Amino acid sequence: MKLEHAFDLNRGEVVSFIGAGGKTSLLVSMGYELAEAGWRVLATTSTHLAEEQLGFFPRTLRSDADANAISQALSENQFVLLYDEIRAGRVYGPPLSWAKQLLDRVDSDILLVEADDAAGLPFKAPLASEPRIPSETTLVVSVSSLSALGAPLNAEHVYNPAAMIEKYGFVENSPVKSPWLAQVIRDEELGLQGVPDDARVLVYLNQTPERGYVRGRARLIARLSLQSKRISAVALGSVRGAEPVREVQRPIGALVLAAADAQSASPPTLLQPGERGAATLAQVTEKVFRSRIDHVRVITGRGASATRKAIHHLGVKIEHNRAWKTGGFVSALRTGLQSLPDHVAAIIVIPGDQARLQPKTIYQLLTQYARGEGDFLIPRYRGRSGYPVLIGQRHWLDILKLPSHFGFTAIAEQCAESITYLNVDSDCVLRRVESPHTRRPLSLTSSV
Repeated sequence: MKLEHAFDLNRGEVVSFIGAGGKTSLLVSMGYELAEAGWRVLATTSTHLAEEQLGFFPRTLRSDADANAISQALSENQFVLLYDEIRAGRVYGPPLSWAKQLLDRVDSDILLVEADDAAGLPFKAPLASEPRIPSETTLVVSVSSLSALGAPLNAEHVYNPAAMIEKYGFVENSPVKSPWLAQVIRDEELGLQGVPDDARVLVYLNQTPERGYVRGRARLIARLSLQSKRISAVALGSVRGAEPVREVQRPIGALVLAAADAQSASPPTLLQPGERGAATLAQVTEKVFRSRIDHVRVITGRGASATRKAIHHLGVKIEHNRAWKTGGFVSALRTGLQSLPDHVAAIIVIPGDQARLQPKTIYQLLTQYARGEGDFLIPRYRGRSGYPVLIGQRHWLDILKLPSHFGFTAIAEQCAESITYLNVDSDCVLRRVESPHTRRPLSLTSSV
């Protein structure tokens, strides 16, 4: 996956790199990728670089150079590093206040800033004076390397371990564990120290392998890091690999529809006993929990009291669609979206009567989404489409503009060009939905 896509970069951004374990390499890789795509890329540091690292950049200039000279260098090279001075083998950047002046006078598309120091170590907690992030920053990229896992927690292997030990009671010289990385990364006084309030935060876990145990550890770190509402995404990759980002984990929500609208399954269907005597709705909800989705909501409508009683023991959050009598899928979706935290990036929607649902199918949807292979995903078995579906945040506003009584058919028709299909090997995804216009059973296949 390209860095531009994984980091959701836009022209005009100021991107500050903090943390440890690959900041400079990531900045340089991003600069070359964007330059190749035609962007005019400026880079600098608010701390320092090693003098030999100047060779990483196609062009370097003093930051006090004339604006026209900087613009000309961008036209000729696309990617330019600006620095203040070179002293004792170190390249120092200009003052933090300089960033705004630069943005006002130079016609660049993006500014990349190395805003932290880690002395070449893979994992860090900041000192009191770190990091040095310009206030104009729109995106903060927090870097950590998975090579820190299993290393002794001491100053030889970790930057400023004393801060971690003092805050969390980690044992000095004990092997660094996956949850420790997540705790430090998401901590407001450690990994998020000095981050501007209005900046997006994305974590980059460097040296993530293609598969195996450590890949699993990376996903655990991502899930734990995303418990912070400040962190919008966690990218897993290897900056020096052929593919710098292998997947991007984001906060996901799930809406389980329990008689949530006029066209959905009736309470008797939802409450009929299945495996181990549990109600179908309870079985479906448990399968969603097993998929490790943190933000789960059950949306009720007709027979709300009975459905609540059937899933009370699960401790799941329940939201009632007050417009269920006249509403359709859109009204149920609106109720669910209003109940989710603002930082949730996508939702999985599951009918509460889909008893044959397999957690494997949810995992396949989440994996395809994490790999950047679509953000409106519908599973399909032998050419027939079904549920659950995954819908990314960028589609929500357009969907919610539709009349409340519209069903999924209308949504699928409106978003047809954005839909990506996931071929699955089980018919567990198949069920019937109802047309919002004809009120007759309609296969998803005929509407998308």
